Amino acid sequence: MLKEQLKLIFLAKLAGTPVFDPNGDRVGKVRDAVVANPGSSANPRILGFIVEIPQRRRIFIPATRVTSIEDGGLFVTGSINIRRYQPHHGEVALLEELLDREVAIRGSADFGIVEDLGIELTDSKDWRLTLVHLKRRERGLRRNSTNTLAWSEIEFESRLSALQGNTNNDDVGLMSAQEVVETLRDLEITERAELVKGLDDDKLADVLEEMDDKDRVALVTNLEEERIADVLGEMAPDDVADVLKEVEPETAEELLNLMEETDAEDVRRLMKYEDYSAGGMMTTDPVILDVDATVADALAAIRRTELAPAIASQVFVCRAPLETPTGRLIGVVHLQQLLREPPALNLGLIVDATETALSPEAGLNEVVKNLANYNLIALPVVDEHNRLLGAVTVDDVLDHLLPENWRNRDGEDLS
Repeated sequence: MLKEQLKLIFLAKLAGTPVFDPNGDRVGKVRDAVVANPGSSANPRILGFIVEIPQRRRIFIPATRVTSIEDGGLFVTGSINIRRYQPHHGEVALLEELLDREVAIRGSADFGIVEDLGIELTDSKDWRLTLVHLKRRERGLRRNSTNTLAWSEIEFESRLSALQGNTNNDDVGLMSAQEVVETLRDLEITERAELVKGLDDDKLADVLEEMDDKDRVALVTNLEEERIADVLGEMAPDDVADVLKEVEPETAEELLNLMEETDAEDVRRLMKYEDYSAGGMMTTDPVILDVDATVADALAAIRRTELAPAIASQVFVCRAPLETPTGRLIGVVHLQQLLREPPALNLGLIVDATETALSPEAGLNEVVKNLANYNLIALPVVDEHNRLLGAVTVDDVLDHLLPENWRNRDGEDLS
């Protein structure tokens, strides 16, 4: 017996409802509904539904593909596009944006906390946002009350719109990477993705490298595919590896396939190692020159603005090839040594061959002890044939020693 098509549905109750394809097979579950510019309409039209399918991928199913919503299931027709949902400008995921949020009630000084949102099927077969179920705050000793109001009675402004009233994309582009991270912290993920659209790839890569792993992964996976490839290509390989280790293997492989082949190869090598090993923490792109290079060559190489200070503090001298994995590691020349020598002098004459090198399997404790014992800020990582694989820096070690969310704990004890 067929169940009756529902005409009024509350989204918080709909969330988690199974979604069925035309063959009656379950394909996922409802997570949210999407509208465009909800503050500009008394009853904004539902554009579609966000559906979670296996591997925790969230896709978009247009409302026009929904044949019915019944007690126990949302039914769709036609083929299903399993491409990850990417919000367009002005689109709002209703539950993510509004659930548990305080909103103002038009024509009064009252506020309420959104507990649910009602959508209705119109005679024209459109789904519309029509109702808001609120918990009202009462003054004095009276208990809080609940009310269901028309959406048109609610003052709505997207948190992103409110922020952009004071912070536009030009402003964000002028901020430091850390300032951008602070600005994004209080936004929902769709709002973060919208705000960083105006950043160039280099700047966005810097921002991602300043974020905690969880926030970084969430933002990367909400960018458009073409943008993801460009931004990942600008990030340090070890940071990309950290991102990809946090997502499902299938998603990681998709992202790797979007990257340039040489960049993806470096990341794949890093992903083979344990997180807290020298191999898992190292960068595969230190400054590398051959023995015939001069002091002037070395100073020019470490002068590049994109290099982190810890990486720019020394040059690794190797036999060809000069990309990791290199030929045999000869030794290291530090910046202070370079500043004391004549520009035309060959590095082979001043290289320090006594440096301690690590195996990629070396654990965090061994890395820390060697950095401390030799008063270094970077150490080479080599294979069994003494070929340079990368370098692990004090920055990498600190990221692994500090609590995972240390960036969000201003003024707190980090122990």
